[in-house]
Amino acid sequence: MRPATPDDIPAIVAMLADDALGSQRESPDDLTPYLAALERLSSDPNQHVVVAAREGRVVGTLQLTIIPGLSRRGATRSIIEGVRIHADERGSGLGTRLIEWAIDESRRQNCQLVQLTSDNTRTDAHRFYERLGFTASHVGFKLPL
Repeated sequence: MRPATPDDIPAIVAMLADDALGSQRESPDDLTPYLAALERLSSDPNQHVVVAAREGRVVGTLQLTIIPGLSRRGATRSIIEGVRIHADERGSGLGTRLIEWAIDESRRQNCQLVQLTSDNTRTDAHRFYERLGFTASHVGFKLPL
């Protein structure tokens, strides 16, 4: 596990685009917005975009965001987003290791809560997160802008 670099962007975007949902919203042919986003994220100490590499090849990624807050007695929470594992690595335990890294980093950052969202159609992912101890406790809402 290591922080993502600009050289990792093609592999990250390819993983983000490698499913029915991602193929509709990602643009692997134009990496410019992803590179700009990584630059913004890398300059923010509350953002952690990491990759998992095996033999020099990027095979997994996630983003961890640390959010200080007022609720829950001023609790700090983290949000896990953009979890992707390369198709060749699924079922290898790599996803578990990535999530465990995010949980450990959240503890290190004194977070009291780790949360994530998952699209309703990703039932395999839901089982995966539940196996790791997450509970489907809330209903999420989105408003495209």
